[in-house]
Amino acid sequence: MATELEERSQVKAKFPRNLAKVRDDLMELASLAATAMEQSVNAVLTRDADLARKVIAGDAAINSLEEAIDRECVRLIALFQPVAGDLRQLMAVDHIITELERIGDSATNIAEEVLTLEHLPPRAIHPSLPAMAQSVQEMVRQSLEAFFRSNAHLARQVCLMDDDVDALDRAIIQDLLREMAGAPRAILPSQSQINIVRNLERVGDHATNVAEQVVYMVEGQSIRHRCQG
Repeated sequence: MATELEERSQVKAKFPRNLAKVRDDLMELASLAATAMEQSVNAVLTRDADLARKVIAGDAAINSLEEAIDRECVRLIALFQPVAGDLRQLMAVDHIITELERIGDSATNIAEEVLTLEHLPPRAIHPSLPAMAQSVQEMVRQSLEAFFRSNAHLARQVCLMDDDVDALDRAIIQDLLREMAGAPRAILPSQSQINIVRNLERVGDHATNVAEQVVYMVEGQSIRHRCQG
């Protein structure tokens, strides 16, 4: 009969496999969220209402997987009582999945604006909006790469990118507000574009939050609200 010490050792030996499964599930969630963002942006640029509806319908899968990973993180902490780096990694995962779920929400919000624009007089998309969307998507990609590579330096670079996204957010919205003031017919479509821009800016914030969690996971240092290169 196995002693209590042996039983504890056997339980502890299972932790790496369980953690690897959580990381795999996080990778799947990351893929779903990133795809939703890519599709919502494409739907805006191509005025593709069917693609927008696909993004909206896919949000349920993102929500479901986020909840499942959260439950597993809680279970693993209770069962294995990890410490130090293992605990930080699980805590980082639990924070990151929340950010990914919110990225999915922003993608859905953007897709909903595509459906609104479908019923309004067509107006050109602001010329800087595609560049902003590309920057935001790159932030998401690099923040997740930083997590899977445990690369704190790359995570800090993501934080620096957020300043450029915030500047684009302000500039585009100012342009759209001026357009609304000078042309009443532009009010509704410009308001939809403002909503899209605001959601893109939020996605940049979520990517920054992911990056902050990577630095905490790797270095054990909290840089919330002061993430820098």
